[in-house]
Amino acid sequence: MSIRADEDDPFEEQRENAENPMRRLFLEYGGENRFAFVVGVVSSIFARVLNLLPPIILGVAIDSLFKGEIPYAEALGDQLPLVSASAVAGFVPSAQSGQFWFSVVVIALAFGFGAAFHWSRNWGWNSFAQNIQHSIRTDTYDKMQRLDMEFFSDKQTGEMMSILSNDVNRLERFLNDGMNSAFRLGVMVVAIATILITINWQLALVALVPVPLIALFTYKFVQIIQPKYADVRSSVGKVNSRLENNLGGIQVIKTSNTESFESDRVDDVSNEYFGANWDAIITRIKFFPSLQILSGLGFALTFIVGGLWVFNGRGPWFFTGKLKTGEFVTFMLLTQRFIWPMAQFGSIINMYQRAYASSARIFGLMDEPSRIREEPDAEDLAVGEGEVVYDDVTFGYDEETIVEDISFEVEGGDTLALVGPTGAGKSTVLKLLLRMYDVDEGAIRIDGTDLRDVSLPSIRQAVGYVSQNTFLFYGTVKENIEYGTFDATDREIEEAAKAAEAHEFITNLPEGYETKVGERGVKLSGGQRQRVSIARAILKDPEILILDEATSDVDTETEMLIQRSLDRLTEDRTTFAIAHRLSTIKDADKIVVLEDGKIVERGPHHELLEDGGLYAHLWGVQAGEIDELPEEFVERATRRTARTDADD
Repeated sequence: MSIRADEDDPFEEQRENAENPMRRLFLEYGGENRFAFVVGVVSSIFARVLNLLPPIILGVAIDSLFKGEIPYAEALGDQLPLVSASAVAGFVPSAQSGQFWFSVVVIALAFGFGAAFHWSRNWGWNSFAQNIQHSIRTDTYDKMQRLDMEFFSDKQTGEMMSILSNDVNRLERFLNDGMNSAFRLGVMVVAIATILITINWQLALVALVPVPLIALFTYKFVQIIQPKYADVRSSVGKVNSRLENNLGGIQVIKTSNTESFESDRVDDVSNEYFGANWDAIITRIKFFPSLQILSGLGFALTFIVGGLWVFNGRGPWFFTGKLKTGEFVTFMLLTQRFIWPMAQFGSIINMYQRAYASSARIFGLMDEPSRIREEPDAEDLAVGEGEVVYDDVTFGYDEETIVEDISFEVEGGDTLALVGPTGAGKSTVLKLLLRMYDVDEGAIRIDGTDLRDVSLPSIRQAVGYVSQNTFLFYGTVKENIEYGTFDATDREIEEAAKAAEAHEFITNLPEGYETKVGERGVKLSGGQRQRVSIARAILKDPEILILDEATSDVDTETEMLIQRSLDRLTEDRTTFAIAHRLSTIKDADKIVVLEDGKIVERGPHHELLEDGGLYAHLWGVQAGEIDELPEEFVERATRRTARTDADD
């Protein structure tokens, strides 16, 4: 089974928009690691060249010392490219025994210095790869977390983890193993080809016969394997997303008795990955043996021609000249080293194609534009009175308008409550205040300053946010309270917890403030997590506060405790509150009622009840006066619920 990337890859658009990703990789990240790169390249050259000396010395020793066919210096000059007999004559002892020990010393030094260069080569390539891997992972994460919330709305955590983990790791493997092997094999091929041509150019042509065939075969392999690897990368993201989603919802799975159902779903996505990966594997395992056959063909031809040449004392067929025994031995040893690297070249191409697919996803994500535009010279927001004005604000995404023509003013220190049915746009209105999104039309101002004219960090420092879906990081209670206010003292943290009605339950935990809360705060109850979140907001001490249904998921007693915390927190600061439990916001200075993204009512609690509109009907629902509700309200509620379910 093959998975088409254009159907299943959530980052397909980003991947297609990435231009020359591997070139960008080296231009943007290679420069700052050039020292390690140069060490790797230079060491690869010297390590490979030194590795070729022993076979040459062996061939020279056979012809000069053991068979006595040619003087040692002359034999050395014949087999070493760019080296003449006269140039090395002064270094070669005249006595045969001296020449023997000279050969031993040269071979020993070649292995010794070769080992040293092997070490520095590995250090250079590993350092180059690890530094780039670290930089790319942190840069990609930084870019990802700064994108607007719309980007995350259709991406799953597992898919993004696949880029930050699997794709980045594939780049590291290519930069280390792939680049290391590429330069090593490149040096081997060039150096050995030069030596072979120096020894006997005619026999060298025989050894080089497979090269154009290998090149053509590799080119076809690249064309076939590239889309297959794109399929594999897509399927990995789906597997990660399914696993992340299931592990995050393990409690629901257990309480719903759906382990078998979820196992089947994991089996499905795993089978898709298996199919895509196996398709690529089949192509790969057909390719490498074929390369070995072509490489072996060159070796066999070289052995046949060279063997007949030495055996008969003259060149077979149309070959001319002489070929000494030692030269033939050197030739065969080097041909074997030459042919095998050519076969390994396909493995490097394989790693490159994987790295290319991964780099396209990485740089495609890095190039993803954000709808949140921040001016380079934007000044920090200075909050004075804390007055907030929404001026004809309209916002939507995916060509769908979410909120339209929203206008209201909140005086500094006042509380404004947003009320309305599910899906009315309440949370979206307040996320615009945090610039999680930017308005399409209109403007939002704090103390007369348009939010688009000030820096994002200063806005989010001035605005505190307490959500109904409290997220606690894995760590201690203390670490979660001080999150975002990292310079707080222990006393300040404790005072914030007391103000949030959280100190007492925290001190009763096994390790108090140092108690680990577990993944997403699973070791704490919903009310406890909520109070930790409120303590975090109190410690931050923002000028403006957003309460997004902060008591919706707790029992009545816990709600009472949290409400006491919120009353302290909202005192003398501009506050926005969203609540389905209308009793918690009835004392707000102003209530704005939303329906279908528009304001339909506004005013204090008692006036809205007297008007008998949507707010009064919602109040009636919570008061248990369902039989007294008009039929029109019930019908509209039915339509809204159906629309919300369809959107979900």
